[in-house]
Amino acid sequence: MLDPEGSVEHKPSSSLPKVFLIPLAMLLAIAALLLLAFSATQQKEPDFYTFKVVNIRGKLVSLEKYRGSVSLVVNVASECGYTDSHYKALQQLQRDLGPYHFNVLAFPCNQFGQQEPDTNKEIESFARKTYGASFPMFSKIAVSGAGAIPAFKYLIAQTHTHMHTYTLMLIIVLSPVCLSVSSFIASISLQREIRPYVTELVRKIILKKKDEL
Repeated sequence: MLDPEGSVEHKPSSSLPKVFLIPLAMLLAIAALLLLAFSATQQKEPDFYTFKVVNIRGKLVSLEKYRGSVSLVVNVASECGYTDSHYKALQQLQRDLGPYHFNVLAFPCNQFGQQEPDTNKEIESFARKTYGASFPMFSKIAVSGAGAIPAFKYLIAQTHTHMHTYTLMLIIVLSPVCLSVSSFIASISLQREIRPYVTELVRKIILKKKDEL
């Protein structure tokens, strides 16, 4: 189109030069990736296996190594009225069902009636020599109250359990199949009440893995 002077009319270009578009596109892509990473971090909630604990020999270990299996988490004591029956039953469960799909995770605790006064070294020696305990054992801890380790604070919150002096032992079963957390008190029979429950959970894991092959 000609203007009154007879010259060609030039419309201003609305597009940015390519030299600006390429860096802008790169910045937008980086921002999108950062947003996705942030969202994934925010959505991933902590669970029992995200914690790190100290084992019976003083080494810091991640509970992540037990993810995907059924975990029977217990606080144990060497001088409890249930010590003999529980240790025998726990070792039998570990022997029959572990370690690929199931593990007893034992945490010595002296909070209830002062029934675990020994050192970690003495506790491990007692459990291994007396009962042949082959399941993972961890450093002596507090399982309730202000001094409880974060992993147990998480479990207590999930099960809404109140630890009293008469509870003595908290038995918690974590299942990767249905993501459940179930708790039981110390006075129950591990063989009669826990074993069938855990065995069924292990069976579901095995079937699930077979279906995925």
